Amino acid sequence: MTKKPDCIELTHGSGGLATDRLISDLFMAAFDNPELARRNDGAVIDRVDGRIVVSTDGHVVTPLFFPGGDIGQLAVHGTVNDVAVMGAEPLSLTAGFIIEEGFEVALLEKIVRSMGAASRAAGVPVVAGDTKVVERGKADGVFITTTGIGWLKDGIDLSCEQARPGDAVLVSGTVGDHGLTILAAREGLDLGPELKSDSAALHAMTKRLTEAVPGLKVMRDATRGGLAAVLHEIAEASGVGMLITEAAVPVSDAVKGAGELLGLDPFHVANEGKLVAVCPAEQAEAALQALRADSRGSQAAIIGTVTDDADRFIEIETPFGGRRLLTRPEGDPLPRIC
Repeated sequence: MTKKPDCIELTHGSGGLATDRLISDLFMAAFDNPELARRNDGAVIDRVDGRIVVSTDGHVVTPLFFPGGDIGQLAVHGTVNDVAVMGAEPLSLTAGFIIEEGFEVALLEKIVRSMGAASRAAGVPVVAGDTKVVERGKADGVFITTTGIGWLKDGIDLSCEQARPGDAVLVSGTVGDHGLTILAAREGLDLGPELKSDSAALHAMTKRLTEAVPGLKVMRDATRGGLAAVLHEIAEASGVGMLITEAAVPVSDAVKGAGELLGLDPFHVANEGKLVAVCPAEQAEAALQALRADSRGSQAAIIGTVTDDADRFIEIETPFGGRRLLTRPEGDPLPRIC
């Protein structure tokens, strides 16, 4: 049996025997499934009797490991969620790895095994992939790109431009957890064990929501830019405004404390396991119960209403009775958080 190398070398990306061994010993073992085992250049997906949803996402998070997750798990969850919030059933993933020469094989194996475990837990296998190695100093350890394929049942049509005045706005749980966890880990800050990433696959939740709420109009996962970015994207696309009740938005005590310490508004900070939904007001309670029926939606809340506002302002009703504008992030206050 060939000894496992300690570090990635340029030969691991050459397409030769070293590449074959890396794929066989590490990736094939971690992502083990019948389609991948066929070792073709692509995968055949049997269930294509409806519309297909495709989404691709790159993952460059630093640090690679953080409380509540790692880059491998995040790569699975992020792409599964991008497919799921379109109302689709995620079927399979592909994965591309850009690995820096000298990266420790033991760390790569830890990442890939975590990724494999996350895909199996989600029931969404990694069925194809690609590996490239670049020279030392030309990357930052490892970058992962994943593509998700999903099946969309007839009758489901979700899109950001469908929000209308009077609709209810919901969020599936606490906001700001992931971004503040990444910042604390990056800076070596110990802000307590309660602060950890919310990275999670949400397709069971989205399936329940689409079944319970026939009038569902919008679902979005609130990743980069956080809740604020998603609300503005919906408002801009639909030509509406929103009135959000600040006290209704769930924020954990750990995130509140970290946000105050670091000068960051949790509304502007990324999440990796939360979604925003818009539906007719008369179906809001059904939507809330569907979200709360999922273990990851126990703190879901109705947070506001879509308004008739040509200026497309997002107003926040404060606990003191006044209102303030929720601005759209100019840029990401926390780069490389996913």
